[in-house]
Amino acid sequence: MTENLLYILLLSAGASFVQRTVGFGFGIFIMTALPFLMPSYGEAVTLSGILSLTSATVVMIKYIKYVNWRRLLPVFGAFVIMSTLAINLLDKIEGSAMRMILGIMLIVISLYFSFFKEKLQKIIRPTTGWQLGTGSVSGIMGGLFGMHGPPVVLYLIASEPDKDHYMGMIQTYAVITNIVMLAVRAFNGYVTPVVGTTYLYSLGGLALGVIAGNWAFSRIPNRIFTYVVYAYIGISGLIIFLTA
Repeated sequence: MTENLLYILLLSAGASFVQRTVGFGFGIFIMTALPFLMPSYGEAVTLSGILSLTSATVVMIKYIKYVNWRRLLPVFGAFVIMSTLAINLLDKIEGSAMRMILGIMLIVISLYFSFFKEKLQKIIRPTTGWQLGTGSVSGIMGGLFGMHGPPVVLYLIASEPDKDHYMGMIQTYAVITNIVMLAVRAFNGYVTPVVGTTYLYSLGGLALGVIAGNWAFSRIPNRIFTYVVYAYIGISGLIIFLTA
């Protein structure tokens, strides 16, 4: 168990570094190994969510002044509705094949956005239609795959004026959605003593990751940051495809 805790601490450091640097990807990073280190998959997902919530909250506090609630709330509202509907479809789909398709889609999207960045920034605007559409796609992906970040990341990185506004918006969205999902998991009995104990042991690694990510984020110029985000979306797609 002690060896597992060390691995989880290191995973927490890596995942929080990724999330602090590019604004998302905590779950994608840590869930490659965490299910093998926890008693059950449900407890692994719950621990990932609580750690991600903690990391996002720390970052959100720093960037809360950049949050435009009028732009964010429609996205969240659509997410809640569509994720609820999507969860009801879980028993009717074949998970492995869907994850492979999702992985390919993320790779293709990351390449497309990289090559047509300037054109897309002119098309994607902070309008109600884009907000509701983004929240709906995010909800469907969250309900079916447990990964709701990429649609919102793509929308915000194209519609927000700079990386500070993007970081404030995406971390606030992460906090709100993680609180909702944590409540659902607690209701279903996944917040166990093992999750609580492991969470406390993981906080040191999480803190180191946030500090290192803060250093990396501050040194990435705005003009390059967008491509870094697109690259990690592509990497996320590859990880999902290979682990489907």
